[in-house]
Amino acid sequence: MTQENREVILFYIMWPPKTKLPIILIVLMGVVLLLSPASGRTLYNSERLPVSVGKINIDAPYTSYAIHDINRLGLTITNIGSIGTGFIGEEAVGAGAPSGIYPYPGNLKYQFGGAFWIGAVVGRDTLVSVGADGWQHTREMWPDPYPKGEIEHHSISEPEDDLAVSEQDFIAVYTDTVTNPGYVIMDPTDGRPHMPLNIEITQRSYAWSYSYAEDFILFDYSIKNIGRKDLNKVYMGIYLDAEVTPRSGSYEDFTDDICGFRRYVESHLGCGFIDTVNIAWLADNDGRPGVPEACPSGFELTSVTGIRVVRTPSDSLDYSFNWWISNPDPALDFGPRQVGTPDDPFRDFGGFLGTPEGDKNKYYIMRHKEFDYDQLFSASDLSADGWLPPSVDADNFADGYDTRFLLSFGPFDIRPSEILPVTFAYVAGENFHTQCEAFDRLFRPNPSQPKAYVDYLNFYDFAKNAMWASWIYDNPGYDTDGDGYRGKFHFCVHDSVLTYDTVSLDPFVIETTVVYTLADTLWYEGDGVPDFRGASPPPPPEITVVPRVNEFHQGEFLIRWNGLRSETTRDVFSNLADFEGYRVYISLSPKPSDFVLVCSYDLEDYDKYIWNNSRQLWELRDPPFTIDSLWILYPGIGFEPSFYNIDNPFQWQDSTFYFRAQDWNQSNLRDTSLIHKIYPDELPPTTLNLDSAAMYYPEELTEEGQFRYFEYEYVVRNLLPSPLYYLSVTAFDYGSPASGLESLESSPVANMVSEYAQNRSSHDKGDGLNVIVYPNPYRIDGDYRSQEGGGFEGRGMETYPDDRVRAIHFTNLPHKCTIRIFTIDGDLVRKIEHDYPPDAPMSMHETWDVITRNTQSPVSGIYYYTVESAYGSQIGKIVIIM
Repeated sequence: MTQENREVILFYIMWPPKTKLPIILIVLMGVVLLLSPASGRTLYNSERLPVSVGKINIDAPYTSYAIHDINRLGLTITNIGSIGTGFIGEEAVGAGAPSGIYPYPGNLKYQFGGAFWIGAVVGRDTLVSVGADGWQHTREMWPDPYPKGEIEHHSISEPEDDLAVSEQDFIAVYTDTVTNPGYVIMDPTDGRPHMPLNIEITQRSYAWSYSYAEDFILFDYSIKNIGRKDLNKVYMGIYLDAEVTPRSGSYEDFTDDICGFRRYVESHLGCGFIDTVNIAWLADNDGRPGVPEACPSGFELTSVTGIRVVRTPSDSLDYSFNWWISNPDPALDFGPRQVGTPDDPFRDFGGFLGTPEGDKNKYYIMRHKEFDYDQLFSASDLSADGWLPPSVDADNFADGYDTRFLLSFGPFDIRPSEILPVTFAYVAGENFHTQCEAFDRLFRPNPSQPKAYVDYLNFYDFAKNAMWASWIYDNPGYDTDGDGYRGKFHFCVHDSVLTYDTVSLDPFVIETTVVYTLADTLWYEGDGVPDFRGASPPPPPEITVVPRVNEFHQGEFLIRWNGLRSETTRDVFSNLADFEGYRVYISLSPKPSDFVLVCSYDLEDYDKYIWNNSRQLWELRDPPFTIDSLWILYPGIGFEPSFYNIDNPFQWQDSTFYFRAQDWNQSNLRDTSLIHKIYPDELPPTTLNLDSAAMYYPEELTEEGQFRYFEYEYVVRNLLPSPLYYLSVTAFDYGSPASGLESLESSPVANMVSEYAQNRSSHDKGDGLNVIVYPNPYRIDGDYRSQEGGGFEGRGMETYPDDRVRAIHFTNLPHKCTIRIFTIDGDLVRKIEHDYPPDAPMSMHETWDVITRNTQSPVSGIYYYTVESAYGSQIGKIVIIM
């Protein structure tokens, strides 16, 4: 046995607060149990490259994780059947990995971890496999070795990625077939090793950054029976363990959480509709961590998260919602339990009312068809409904505790090789708590009467996001399979007429007919065929950035683009080309939040608000009207829509309405100081097919073969020559008034280009060099990562420590040169070869990472640098203060 593969045994014992027994991590033959840096790798989104850590053991499960960080709900997912970081540990993934951070990026955490459960009857045995059980150290789902076990990543932001569904797809495959006790512990309750169901799970998770989809993540599972036996009476469950606390919170901060289940909410579409959401939820009890201080101090945990199942293998399944508190003390290990009947006797969990341990108890709670009351009702006497009476600690449970829930469904059978689908959404919503003192005022005085506090809780945003999650899964009103069925809809009646028709019959009969004279059709459910797509903004244009220096020696960027795709792409929901305009952004970092708007163009169009007399409110029903279309609708009166507002409405043929500009109506495309057309007199193209245009209408095309009509440009002026700028042109639409969808805009990072304003690296040989070095002097305490410090360091490397992002910049370089840094005594510190094509991006810029050629940090002092090139040489000084 060589030194590299000899057996190594390591015991590492820890006792985190969520665990009943100490956890023992064992390393055998170089395999680290759980998800550890030595056995897997970190996988981020498309903006970050995978980072391998340690050596890959070709026989070990390739455990890895990925981070959904593209929208407002930050979440870590794994390929071991769990979500969040609680069941893998921050020591394995790093403190930056989010576990239900909302809003993201941020500091407010809404989950410890979640896991997938599945149980079945196999022959005469009852078996359950879990990604994590939340209490004992049970991990029963593992990926294959590398490379099959690796998490895949896809994105619709990548033009050539035909497999992508969302802006951030992660696909993980794992099974429950690993029985090695080094990975799967013996069941401490059943007293036997792990007995696999022989299932393979393909887990797909999808996230979008669009405003209507930025508060949820969709999970789509395919469960395959890879064994030889039928799996009968299968039940599945989604387990979620709460930990609502600031990221740096203590144990006391998350022992005041509450949970429940919400079936119905008032629809955000209005018209008196009620939406069925069926969502299990978790939240802080009062919006403040731990033992609260006086309001409004600490009132920040005001959101709610939860699970909504949007697809199961069958429509006729039984559901269960169960919550419990896990605790080593039997008196504090609690969950709502029904008394039982002769046909369904009470199940003893070994002296505990809450935590179901062992396969048989886990299967029991999934199949029991029990819907627990909300945690806030724990102190209420519900024995008349068949529940056990409140415990002596009921008030303590009701006002919040360390809580978790299981949302489960079944039964169904899975034959060998059969695959069944399951889809659910992890959803967040804002403003669940809206008044800091509400808990103290409405609940604490009488915990046995919680209705007033339950009625106060605000589910509006949470439920709206849950509805959008189901609509993304299955687009309402869209016939996916072409069979003519488009789903379910409501009529929102704005006005109607009741007519009577007297018919001479025996006995006398009066027939009545209601005629809807004004109504909207609102689709609320799809055709049952998954779509996994949503409304998206127009695709952003590809941009070309030309840096230049004006006659005043100021840096400028000439940005050019062609808007054919942006202006003609149809929305998947409305089937309309809903393009509204462009926005130009600039930034000193690639972070989306750092981009600043510098110019905007949008069509001259107006939203039309109509007065609904029967409902006594103004309604927006139609897409925006262009000024030309309004002149056609209301001819001969010198119509000016901006003249009519809510205080001065317009009367026309028994209708009352007013207008409001859709955006800024900045539509002048001839002003060269704004976004403008390169060919302002060009008419719309005769055809939108470039091949046909090239053959029959070549005069409508540029030399590059693009339509002249869609050519735009904008000049960004008054720029410093040294900073690296990031530039973007986004496209946005006007939204969907009928569905309440706001205007959508493409992300500024989707097509951003980085450049220096003064990037003329193709020097004339007689020009000499004028190299600029900054920051100079360089101070170790200069805080160059911050905007206040210039933002010279760490752009795009926010997760790296300070000593990994240090940078001294050389700019105004020729495209090919050699940079050397020397000590004052002439010793070579570092040599940098700078070699780019002339006038290419980065051709005039280089950085030194402030590391010597011996991989050490330099000491404080004065250093010399030389730049040598075919265009001349330059010598200068750099001062470093460490």
